[in-house]
Amino acid sequence: MTMTRYSPKSLLHHYCGIIWAFQWTSCHSIALPQLLWMLWMGLSPGLWAHQGTQPHSIKIEGDITLGGLFPVHARGPAGVPCGEIKKEKGIHRMEAMLYAVDQINSDPDLLPNITLGARILDTCSRDTYALEQSLTFVQALIQKDTSDIRCSNGEPPIIRKPERVVGVIGASASSVSIMVANVLRLFEIPQVSYASTAPELSDNNRYDFFSRVVPPDSYQAQAMVDIVKAMGWNYVSTLASEGNYGESGVDAFIQISRETGGLCIAQSMKIPREPKFGEFDKIIKRLMETSNARGVIIFANEDDIKRVLEAAKKANLTGHFQFVGSDSWGAKSSPILDQEEVAEGAVTILPKRASIDGFDQYFTSRSLENNRRNIWFAEFWEDDFRCKLTRPGIKLDSDKKKCTGEERISRDSHYEQEGKVQFVIDAVYAMAHALHNMHVDLCPGHTGVCDKMDPVEGRLLLKYIRSVNFNGSAGTGVLFNENGDAPGRYDIFQYQLSNTTNPGYKVIGQWTNNLRLNVEEMQWSGGDQQIPDSVCSFPCKPGERKKMVKGVPCCWHCELCDGYQYQLDEFTCEGCPFNMRPTQNRTSCRPTPIIKLEWHSPWAIIPVFLAILGILATSFVVVTFIRFNDTPIVRASGRELSYVLLTGIFLIYFITFLMIAEPDTAVCAFRRLLLGLGTCISYSAMLTKTNRIYRIFEQGKKSVTPPKFISPSSQLVITFVLISVQVVGVFIWLAVVPPHTIIDYEELRPPNPELARGILKCDMSDLSLISCLSYSIILMVTCTVYAVKSRGVPETFNEAKPIGFTMYTTCIVWLAFVPIFFGTAQSTEKMCIQTTTLTVSMSLSASVSLGMLYMPKVYVIIFHPEQNVQKRKRSFKAVAQAATMSTRLSQKSSDKQNGETKMEPDRSQ
Repeated sequence: MTMTRYSPKSLLHHYCGIIWAFQWTSCHSIALPQLLWMLWMGLSPGLWAHQGTQPHSIKIEGDITLGGLFPVHARGPAGVPCGEIKKEKGIHRMEAMLYAVDQINSDPDLLPNITLGARILDTCSRDTYALEQSLTFVQALIQKDTSDIRCSNGEPPIIRKPERVVGVIGASASSVSIMVANVLRLFEIPQVSYASTAPELSDNNRYDFFSRVVPPDSYQAQAMVDIVKAMGWNYVSTLASEGNYGESGVDAFIQISRETGGLCIAQSMKIPREPKFGEFDKIIKRLMETSNARGVIIFANEDDIKRVLEAAKKANLTGHFQFVGSDSWGAKSSPILDQEEVAEGAVTILPKRASIDGFDQYFTSRSLENNRRNIWFAEFWEDDFRCKLTRPGIKLDSDKKKCTGEERISRDSHYEQEGKVQFVIDAVYAMAHALHNMHVDLCPGHTGVCDKMDPVEGRLLLKYIRSVNFNGSAGTGVLFNENGDAPGRYDIFQYQLSNTTNPGYKVIGQWTNNLRLNVEEMQWSGGDQQIPDSVCSFPCKPGERKKMVKGVPCCWHCELCDGYQYQLDEFTCEGCPFNMRPTQNRTSCRPTPIIKLEWHSPWAIIPVFLAILGILATSFVVVTFIRFNDTPIVRASGRELSYVLLTGIFLIYFITFLMIAEPDTAVCAFRRLLLGLGTCISYSAMLTKTNRIYRIFEQGKKSVTPPKFISPSSQLVITFVLISVQVVGVFIWLAVVPPHTIIDYEELRPPNPELARGILKCDMSDLSLISCLSYSIILMVTCTVYAVKSRGVPETFNEAKPIGFTMYTTCIVWLAFVPIFFGTAQSTEKMCIQTTTLTVSMSLSASVSLGMLYMPKVYVIIFHPEQNVQKRKRSFKAVAQAATMSTRLSQKSSDKQNGETKMEPDRSQ
């Protein structure tokens, strides 16, 4: 009999066309079009028939057959479908299905009198290869018309009827499950996966016959988002193996992180299915472009994980990246083999599981003699024990030891139960419970499979699968939701290497709809207990606001709230009220300290010292004048005006104490009154004196008649009239603007708010203070003018010249005062400098008056009383003659300077 044979590649092209046609026509009928018949008749002898056996599958006879898909081998290099054997993900999981089938068949209460069989295929970790293999499960469902087929001798062909697979356990990788599910749904064959977690498989419209005993990656992604946030990370990169598992897992992680907020993705990279040389070095280099994102979320297969770790180690970045791995990493040792230092601190996640003791006993008892049903067991044996089995016609390599067959798993090799063994067992039991419940309903009281279950209707079986609810092999409930997904229950592991007696994966938390993470049990590279940072920007210090980077909500620049601003909230700085300043950390405002000129301040001590000396000196002069009131010197100085002038000098000294005293209403009132009054009294008295002298001598030049108002009483009246102008002005000011205190916060408000002070002061501005003294200044200038005009008076005649020198000196003092007073307006010590300058200037002007006008007289009175005698009293006529003589002498002096000197007789002879 001759039949056409197709290569697997040709089969794939045919299959894709069939799937495309069925997806667009929504045809779910078992009767397939002629295209499938051609596919079956053309492919089946070449692909599946080999002397009645199937060399790439395990066949276990039974009343009801379950299919199984396991990655027994790794993906092969280019052009080769299968690579090396996978001991854990392949053999362990596949043996778990055989173990579960044995347990169910020996259970009298589950499917009694019904034997489960199995057809187990190797997917070689490749979705396209798995697709070709999975066609084994559907061949019994294809209706074949052989009426027009004859053998070469004219006889009809004898075609062996393949076994009918009612359900499939698998596959492992999500990409494989997706590919296979597209075929199985066309033939309504239910599928229960033990490891595929891609969120895409939760789509009940596209994958309606797919169920799984592991939770989807959407739960896993949520758990991983919660872990990242619990560690305080907000800036991470993602890394995914190309394919449904990796890409959909990362997509779910990114989607959830966006929905919950507070987590940004620095980079999202994909590892190609067939990575080129240096691809992983490029990936590490790109990750370092955002080196602050130390956390790397990785949804990748074991091989890719291992090569990522190798590249990080090669780049000398051990300890820099902190990985958060999905369940494909889980608690496996193979991805981190020889890369333990780089993997230290990695946090991984795995569906909550338990080690099945019964399976351990079963698997460790397997040997070459008692496990011949596993066609790949010999290959596993060679790999596990690093030996070589002898085969007829094959010479043993000299560098390989010979397998004796006496080796024992766990005793002579390392054994640790693979993480998904529990789920393989639960998947088989879920199928068995569904069949059992179906048998109870359809075949009540019937022994074995009844007609209603021959054949088993796939859609009805799916309904029973989705309805199961039993305790699984680990004691946890096995059930499915409307999409065929299992509930999310995860254990969280961390790979710990340092500071532990037993390096390896340690359970540090759990996730069942919410996270329970024992942060205190975590440790990182080098045994560090501090969780490493993985943030785009570190938190701003107190007093700094965030200036967000556009488009990246986790990145910001920190800007200090400067000047008098404080941090209102995370993003805003706001100025403090005028009477407050920011705290040192600029998180709030505090009252600005209020200051005044203190008595113990150096700025106060000097003025007070001068004022005390001045008051003592003035008092001494007054006492001396009172005691010697009737002596010629006292009478000649004009006793009445002298006492008035000394009163003014005393008040000038006294105002120092009011200027330094703590301001209140009374102090402010007396400041207004006395600040200009003392100088007004002094200069009014001196002006009256100089005016009297000037009028006398001017009148004497013209006639011998004395001028008016030169008597002592007239002089007092003139003086008090001049003083009254100041007094009336001050009382009007007090009435219009009552005195009060203010706190000036603007005067001492430098750029550094720590130096800001509120100044307690009277409501007297610099301008009002000068205005208060302006009348005295007018009097002083007028007095100086008269002193200049009276400079020709004989020195021994009267007080004109001492008054003149007094006024000259006073003008110099006040001319120095003005620039100092106003030049310090911007100084931080403005109040102190201005107060000290004012009081010292006033004390100096008072001291000049006191020293030049009265100290010589006191000196004569006390130390030369012999000079304090009555001299010949001059009449106004004598004064007039003296004035005339003084005028002539002035004229002669002027003529001499002009070169017109006249000879006078010598009168000394």
